[in-house]
Amino acid sequence: MANFWKAFMASPFVLGAALSSSAVAAETVSVDELSNSDSIQLAQVTSVSELSDVLPSDWAYTALQRLVEEYGCLEGYPDRSYRGNRAMTRYEFAAGLNACLDVIVQLIGPDGGSELETIKRLQEEFAAELATIRGRVDTLEADVAELEANQFSTTTKLKGQLDSHLVVPFDVEGDGDEVTFEYRTRLNFDTSFTGEDRLRIRLQASDRGGSGTRSTRTVINGGNVDVVSGGLASQSGPRNGLEDNVGLDDVYYSFPIGSRISAFISANSASSDDFVTSTIVPFDGPSVADAGGPFFYDQLDVGGGSLGLGLNVALTENIILDLGYATADAQSSTTGIFDEYEWIAQLNFLTDGIIDAAVTYMDSETAGNDEAIIAGLLSLDFGGFELAGYYADQDGDESYQFGAALPNLLGNGVGVYYTQDFDENEVIEGYMSAKINKYWTLTPAVIYGNPTGGDNDGLYGAVRSTFKF
Repeated sequence: MANFWKAFMASPFVLGAALSSSAVAAETVSVDELSNSDSIQLAQVTSVSELSDVLPSDWAYTALQRLVEEYGCLEGYPDRSYRGNRAMTRYEFAAGLNACLDVIVQLIGPDGGSELETIKRLQEEFAAELATIRGRVDTLEADVAELEANQFSTTTKLKGQLDSHLVVPFDVEGDGDEVTFEYRTRLNFDTSFTGEDRLRIRLQASDRGGSGTRSTRTVINGGNVDVVSGGLASQSGPRNGLEDNVGLDDVYYSFPIGSRISAFISANSASSDDFVTSTIVPFDGPSVADAGGPFFYDQLDVGGGSLGLGLNVALTENIILDLGYATADAQSSTTGIFDEYEWIAQLNFLTDGIIDAAVTYMDSETAGNDEAIIAGLLSLDFGGFELAGYYADQDGDESYQFGAALPNLLGNGVGVYYTQDFDENEVIEGYMSAKINKYWTLTPAVIYGNPTGGDNDGLYGAVRSTFKF
């Protein structure tokens, strides 16, 4: 029986390999075939140290060492690599299985009748379990085949999002104190040709007409343009300016250039913060008011341009340089791509520790708003509690923000912040973004501010409902 137990010690490799391949698991090797096999073949390597990509620190090193040096039933590739982190093909499985079966036959020997009978009884005892596994694998293969046959596209994923906003004015000066409700819906077609690039084409519809760009003089947007003309995050109109009509919103292609550079080319709707690796502040995204995102990114009026070119360069693991250029009327022979434009350069310091920071320089050549902007952004993360904000200067005019957030609480975060734009309009918001399930996020908020710079200071309650699929 000693030889049998040696064979049994080698058999876990055979069992594990059998469970990893449906083609081989579907058939059980018979004992008679084992007893008639040829003698063991020499492996390509005789010591685990000959495998160039196997290290003593690897978690399976001891098991690989025994399979190579003690049992001789593991072979490397012709270049003496093992490639342990990649999936094996059925041909590779067959080669490994054959080598280990030869080892078992040699260990048992020609006179190992009782051991062979024991193995045969084990096969018969677990026949039902093996049949069950075979049935499950067959079902999985059928399901995969059906999915492949009926999938939307081999290269494109369809993603959708619906945002709706209920806005209730509590104490508003002047007109525009009615309750409002609005929606925006998006369909994103994301295509990848290499697995690392993305071509996005977005269709968008909203019951708010307009250019779809963010206004720096508003707080929230409801139905009355005097009160709420475009300041909700996640609430922009179609690019064609027609309410409830579907419009083409995003058309861009992003792709890597080597291991440290990624590029961005947009034919529609490119704006400054599309070019940066991070906007740093945790309020940009979860907040209901648009003021949660840094105002200065949209100050130079070329946001939503028809051409955008950008680069993100990883100078080190933590330091990234962002560069972007956008123009409003690239298709016009009167203005072209070098007449009205803006450009941005942002240097980021991003870590998994306490500090994320960035410095930003923006300039433009536009009608009446070409002063440069210099800004700094900072976020301090104290283990799930963040203090963050920014400061921006445009020829002596100031915009700034500060606040605190628990970005991981309830799934999407809780936060409160204060923002002042370049025209000294103020916004204060407290929000609670709760992830109800994997598809639905609900974000109630209380917002105080000066929506238009006129007579509409007020306190508002808002609820944003977001569905993603």
